[in-house]
Amino acid sequence: MFATIYLPNFYLQAAMRHQPELRTLPVALIEEQENKPVIIQLNHAAESAGVRKGMTPSQALARCLRVVIKTRERAQEQSITEILIQHAFTLSPFVESTAPGVCTIQFGKQPSGLSGQAGFQSAGRTDSSDGEPVTIDGQDAHLPRQGGYLSSAAKISRVIEQLAKCEIAAQAGIADLPDASYLAAHLARPVLQIDDAKKFLASLPIETLPIALS
Repeated sequence: MFATIYLPNFYLQAAMRHQPELRTLPVALIEEQENKPVIIQLNHAAESAGVRKGMTPSQALARCLRVVIKTRERAQEQSITEILIQHAFTLSPFVESTAPGVCTIQFGKQPSGLSGQAGFQSAGRTDSSDGEPVTIDGQDAHLPRQGGYLSSAAKISRVIEQLAKCEIAAQAGIADLPDASYLAAHLARPVLQIDDAKKFLASLPIETLPIALS
């Protein structure tokens, strides 16, 4: 079983971290080191105002005078990555830093395709019998604890909550294959578990599939 934790708009999240006053404003991010800086990421407010990826800052301001132009914050990107990996290792010792803002976790035996670095696991034992809310195959569900321990999906839900307390927005997908978990993570709100990958993939519009190839 694999899980992918995905931080949407990773570079923009890093640039806006610890700036709650920007959350309600249209914000766009540029790569300052490019010869001709263009927008590489933007939030929903900026997109709703007509700003698009690939625009120059002047083009974005022509569409929306209120848009805030930010540049990448590499120190924050590194900090967020370290926090993400640290939390991932509480789920399993088998963790891969797959891409900026993306990590893949394998539960169970030693994986062949992941790093397999030594980490620490958190059983999350509890006396309560209540389950954890999660989405399974697109349906809201209540995951039971297994033998007094939190299930893998419930642990991931807790990690998403812990990341939110660190001002990091995250979502996660769980599936039998890493590619399917990666695709599920992009569609999760905030956790999506896929029990039948073929059925899940068959239900998606063709426009969604390039996510798995990116």
